[in-house]
Amino acid sequence: MPALQISPVGHNFKVGDKAVYPGQGVGEVMGIEHKEVAGQRQSFYVLRILDNGMKIMIPMNKVGLVGLREIIGEKDVRRVYTILREKEVSVDSTTWNRRYREYMDKIKTGSVFEIAEVLRDLYLLRSDKDLSFGERKMLDTARSLLIKELAIAKECDEQDVEADLKKIFNIC
Repeated sequence: MPALQISPVGHNFKVGDKAVYPGQGVGEVMGIEHKEVAGQRQSFYVLRILDNGMKIMIPMNKVGLVGLREIIGEKDVRRVYTILREKEVSVDSTTWNRRYREYMDKIKTGSVFEIAEVLRDLYLLRSDKDLSFGERKMLDTARSLLIKELAIAKECDEQDVEADLKKIFNIC
């Protein structure tokens, strides 16, 4: 069953709002700039990614196309935790590089549910065998994307979310 996408369409972000940019994570809208591009005046959101400080300019008329979306709400937080707790999931016995591509595609969607699936699958896989270098790196990426958004959504510290993950996946 495909993961439900959170629709970014029709949202107007304001300066100070937090938003999720697929593949990069949570950012803060630092401003709205107007520039002339190819002879046409366009408006852009200026987003600063919280994890690394990178600034991204997103054309306001392309928000839906690039997948910029709001932070998830309480109902979606519960759904993410449900996905993480699912243990009756068969982790594909495909080659690591094929799994890697599939997981990378899921992360790039920006869907918090797809990212939760990747994190869960990699933790479950890790309990069976050693992960490849790429898979370990992807696990870290999925974990950091998820922790940042869940902490903001739950209005708690990232350490609290990290503690939740350790309990769910029995990590000492």
